[in-house]
Amino acid sequence: MDFKPLHIENRCQFLVCKSKIIIAGPCSAESEEQVMLTARKLRDLGICMFRAGIWKPRTNPGGFEGVGEQGLPWLQRVQKELGMQVCVEVGNANHLEKALKSGVDMIWIGARTSTSPFATQEIAEALRGVDIPVLVKNPINADLGLWMGALERISRSGVTRLGTIHRGFSAYEKTLYRYPPQWQLPIELRRRLPGITIICDPSHISGRRKLVPAVSQHALDLGFDGLMIESHCCPEKALTDASQQLTPDELSIMLSQLILRDEVPSEDLFAGYREHIDRCDATIVKALAERMQVSRQMGELKRKNNILVLQSARYEEVVSAAVAEGTAKGLSADFLRKLFELIHAESIDQQL
Repeated sequence: MDFKPLHIENRCQFLVCKSKIIIAGPCSAESEEQVMLTARKLRDLGICMFRAGIWKPRTNPGGFEGVGEQGLPWLQRVQKELGMQVCVEVGNANHLEKALKSGVDMIWIGARTSTSPFATQEIAEALRGVDIPVLVKNPINADLGLWMGALERISRSGVTRLGTIHRGFSAYEKTLYRYPPQWQLPIELRRRLPGITIICDPSHISGRRKLVPAVSQHALDLGFDGLMIESHCCPEKALTDASQQLTPDELSIMLSQLILRDEVPSEDLFAGYREHIDRCDATIVKALAERMQVSRQMGELKRKNNILVLQSARYEEVVSAAVAEGTAKGLSADFLRKLFELIHAESIDQQL
């Protein structure tokens, strides 16, 4: 798949964000008054793209699932009276039809929808012949293939203005984040699809408003193309995701404090470091090749002596020793465990 950068007009007054896409608005459109009050405050910051959920897929039944199509005229007021573009989430072809009929400027496909190829294909079919920007959130599962598959389905429908939203992934364990970012997945997506636009949703990743600035800065440091941030005129009264929404004033402060990094460094600046890294990488590859050669020899010896390939106690010894030595040298224990899990898995394969 080939993608061109997704250009969205951005009039954000903050110099730091002029080269980035900024989309902001409440998690849910709750009332016409709430929508207009929040939109006016955001427009006064110079933000031109307003987001609001009107169909809300909730994990548990019985919660507020959005006002539905009655919220679309409120978004039309935002367009007409404030001159802002509006963006909404659609979960099926029926939502899309209603959103398009009301004249929304952009749609996004949510994490729960992109997880389902059937639902995504239904929306893709309904998009045929429609010229509108479409953003696809990562599936709620940490599955890069599923994310790329959703993008391909929409691309095959003829949509050319296509981008992505990174909103983090579900996790069984409780973590610092509501949806851990697992930054390596959007990084790998960018490697495989170099032209794709990637916008970060720090609100869903964070789950708590105090974490939103740091996650936003992290995304910008990785070269993301913009941010989609939940902002509510009165977050404490929000009907959905109250804890992760910023007031427009808080958003103003955050945007003014974000730092943009230079995208293309001078080659001379890093030349010596890169040469050193290349030598280190060559040493690592050589050491891994040598280790696997020894593993194959051990595998042959185990077969001759009728010994099981998997030696769990020995594996724990190896990992514990590596973690102890590595952490003493400033490496992350989590990184070391993941690394040696991969090395051990390959070593087992070499012995079979």
